[in-house]
Amino acid sequence: MKKDILEKGAILQRDRETYAIAPHIPGGITDTATLRKICDVADRYGIKELKITSAQRIALMGVKEEDLDTIWADLGERPGAAIGLCVRSVKICPGTTWCKRGVQDSVALGLKIDAIYHAMELPNKMKMGVSGCMINCAETMLKDIGISGTPKGWRVYVGGNAGARPRIGDVLTDTGPGDDEVLEIVARVVDYYKSCGSEQRLGRIVEQMGIEAFRKAVMGE
Repeated sequence: MKKDILEKGAILQRDRETYAIAPHIPGGITDTATLRKICDVADRYGIKELKITSAQRIALMGVKEEDLDTIWADLGERPGAAIGLCVRSVKICPGTTWCKRGVQDSVALGLKIDAIYHAMELPNKMKMGVSGCMINCAETMLKDIGISGTPKGWRVYVGGNAGARPRIGDVLTDTGPGDDEVLEIVARVVDYYKSCGSEQRLGRIVEQMGIEAFRKAVMGE
């Protein structure tokens, strides 16, 4: 019986014959040349439907298994980490780049985080989000690690998730406006998760420990 093909970023579809693949589009930010290339590849291989995903990617639906390798070669893009035990996605809102409500530059910070962590293997899947203000358009509070802009800097959340048992993340800490402090905190959380010996989602670990004990373990506070 066919299964997902992790190394090719291919997710088996409902028909149990074809696959969906999604090139990595950091933060959902792309250009017309990339969009044209995706459309040209879809036309070349008879792919009838493209799906804009919740992870800010464009998925090609109904791909034949025998076409996977040549499609990836023609796309010239690396797969988005849509499956597997890894950092699946870093969702980014427009922040101060475009949005009139943005108070911090979520695009710059989010792309740095994406470059470091996207597809990093972990004990379980992890999702991240960066919002430029507290309206949280990147669904920050439903991410394993979420970061929201405040007038003074950033607020970091941990342990959020959607799914069958949704959980709102807990506030880990607030920072100033600089990116480096946030990146250091994210690194601390990820390093702790790697070494804690649990294969649960981060939210279950935070629940079991309590946010104060988790904060002390990660931040030394």
